[in-house]
Amino acid sequence: MSEPSNNPTAGFDLNHPTIVALLYLSSFIVGITGIIGLVLAYVWRGEAAGGWEASHYTFHIRTFWIAVIAGIVCAILSLILIGLFGFLLVGIWVIVRTVLALLAAQKKQPVPNPESLIW
Repeated sequence: MSEPSNNPTAGFDLNHPTIVALLYLSSFIVGITGIIGLVLAYVWRGEAAGGWEASHYTFHIRTFWIAVIAGIVCAILSLILIGLFGFLLVGIWVIVRTVLALLAAQKKQPVPNPESLIW
């Protein structure tokens, strides 16, 4: 049997940016949790006061709104079948951005460039 770790920082840290990221990821199954994550990101952004969490909230809020706009464009383009592929790309884009933010949140590091469109 392995002994429990004496390191208090070991394990999964359920900080606020992590909660928002998990809500975004669960929205692929549940749906409404992405909106809950957005609301929490707006609320908690005011409390962050420039710490490492502030970049995460900016990153998550931008991810949500860019995904919504891209989803609308894909819905329009789905009339000519191009949008169906676009929905897949937007989903992958959201998952990658959210997982990268989740990993940074677990290390309590800021997102390097929260206003970027890529990662």
